[in-house]
Amino acid sequence: EQIEAQLAARLERQELLRNRPNTAFTFILEEHLFLRQLGGEEVTRELIDHVLDLSELRNVDIQIMPLVRHHHAGLDGPMQLLETPDHQWLGYLEGQEHGQFISDPKVISALQMRCASMRSQALSLDDSKGLMRRMRGAR
Repeated sequence: EQIEAQLAARLERQELLRNRPNTAFTFILEEHLFLRQLGGEEVTRELIDHVLDLSELRNVDIQIMPLVRHHHAGLDGPMQLLETPDHQWLGYLEGQEHGQFISDPKVISALQMRCASMRSQALSLDDSKGLMRRMRGAR
């Protein structure tokens, strides 16, 4: 029941990408996410197709952080940044055993700079799509 509830919540969150065309969404994904083939080749193929489909939405930017980038600003783990309708920035950092909600403007500023650095270190939008298409074709 818990897994089904979590899956339903995740699918509902994903619908926001399509239901909010005036909201910008930016994602930076590690290349190893696709290379690991978690779940097998068919699951990986479906994942790549799904991400490529999302990357065609005008409000969604998806960049790939290549494996050859041994050091980058996101090595401390996943982070989420969001801006409220009142233009307040919030963050969420996730670890293996806990998550941390951030509202301190000084910390948010540092996270925004880290995110900007990651965007410059990742592949461009077009190069990211090209890499995913090549990985899709190689399977």
